[in-house]
Amino acid sequence: MSTLQPTVSAASAASIPAPAAPATPGVSAKTWIAVIGATLGAFMAVLNIQIVNASLADIQGAIGAGIDDGGWISTSYLIAEIVVIPLSGWLAQVFSIRIYLLTNAILFLILSAACALAQDLSQMIVLRAVQGFTGGVLIPMAFTLIITLLPRAKQPVGLALFALSATFAPAIGPTIGGYLTENFGWQYIFYVNLVPGAIMVGMLWYALEPRPMKLSLLAEGDWAGIITMAIGLSALQTVLEEGNKDDWFGSPFIVKLSVIAAVALTVFLVIELTVKKPLLNLRLLVRRNFGFGMLANFLLGVALYGSVFILPQYLARIQGYNAEQIGMVLAWTGLPQLVLIPLVPRLMQRFDARIIIGVGFVLFAASNFMNIYMTSNYAADQLLWPNVVRAIGQALVMAPLSAVATSGIEAENAGSASGLFNMMRNLGGAVGIALLQTLLTKREQYHSNVLMQSVSVFEQATRTRLEQLTQYFVNHGILDRADAAHRAYVAIGHIVQKQAYILAFSDTFYLLGMALIVALAAVLFLKKPGQTSAGGAH
Repeated sequence: MSTLQPTVSAASAASIPAPAAPATPGVSAKTWIAVIGATLGAFMAVLNIQIVNASLADIQGAIGAGIDDGGWISTSYLIAEIVVIPLSGWLAQVFSIRIYLLTNAILFLILSAACALAQDLSQMIVLRAVQGFTGGVLIPMAFTLIITLLPRAKQPVGLALFALSATFAPAIGPTIGGYLTENFGWQYIFYVNLVPGAIMVGMLWYALEPRPMKLSLLAEGDWAGIITMAIGLSALQTVLEEGNKDDWFGSPFIVKLSVIAAVALTVFLVIELTVKKPLLNLRLLVRRNFGFGMLANFLLGVALYGSVFILPQYLARIQGYNAEQIGMVLAWTGLPQLVLIPLVPRLMQRFDARIIIGVGFVLFAASNFMNIYMTSNYAADQLLWPNVVRAIGQALVMAPLSAVATSGIEAENAGSASGLFNMMRNLGGAVGIALLQTLLTKREQYHSNVLMQSVSVFEQATRTRLEQLTQYFVNHGILDRADAAHRAYVAIGHIVQKQAYILAFSDTFYLLGMALIVALAAVLFLKKPGQTSAGGAH
């Protein structure tokens, strides 16, 4: 809104001091402590997922879980987290932000210690599920505090802090998890939460203002929406986590869950668009910046969590790296962000945020395209520069994207916006990992078939290689030449399969790069914050 100034003569203007620029609203130290404490909690909640994933094999061995069943240690946490994220805005109104956030922060720490003491798989799954309900609260509440407590001029700083949880934590998680597991034991991936967690609780206890609870809101709650959302998201997350392992729709279990997810989420959408007081204000999605920002954020989740999933898989399966070695490679996707993310608010003051987001997505996409021609020698040294480029791209994307997407969001809609925005990134991660698992399986089969056609006993090169390998085994103690020849055939098969996997991993990076190109296209539709379109859509 513009202000009209009275017209004055040049002479009188010279004698009148220039009007002072509007002062940026001050932010108290207490408010900053609340924001920093909340973002520390979000960082720990996201970090916890990746730390545990990096050490899953060790945990499975320690508590006697099989590979298939052990996956539920992560799945149970993720299901609980994705259900509670969109609930947090409403529950914070019911119990007050201070009570709700502090209670869940304390429970998160207690459950971290309890997970380290779990004796068997069933205990671990239950504890991880409850921990997911508490950890999932920390993520959207940090985002909500940033966009409600901080004035718009200071929000980029808060969002840069939040970006440390959203992009830096997944990148650095395998590094910390691998180091702790190799040097101290898997229990310490849970104990590591206790000291920073105690600091977080202290900051929130001091800085968050007491507010009365509004328990009467429980009676007015959108319970039909809550129940259908919880059922739908739980079923969908399970389908995405378990689908590839169970051969997708070849499994009656996956088919049933898919039907449940489709029906429940459809009913949820109808309820949210028709009730007077919905759990989530889905009409925010028709706002231009929030809608396209959500699409870009979903695809960011696909690439962010997808790359954290696929790189350790490649390094373990193809290069034979242990958890600590994998962590050292992935450190280069995290450490540069620690330097760059604090500089992003200054960049946002000097440049259009949409340009920064676009450059970030271009670099993130380029880092994936740099990995589409991998060979058997492609290891830590070759991954260094792609990882650094990826780190720069991720650092540039998150804070500006959050700022542009939530520009113009009213205080009463902050909880819905935070829940939707953070849920969509996590859902993107689940979809991305499911797609990558399936693509890796299918493309390995495809490349194996293609390669085996050229590895024929009718080819002279193949016969020569088989003879060389047979002689190698004879020279190394295999006296039966038929046995040595059989081993040579098996060795050729392993070589072909390894090459097929390398080509399949290259294909997964191509998929991630293309997802980020689509995200870049969504960014082109964003409007500069402050501009409005017809109907009040931002």
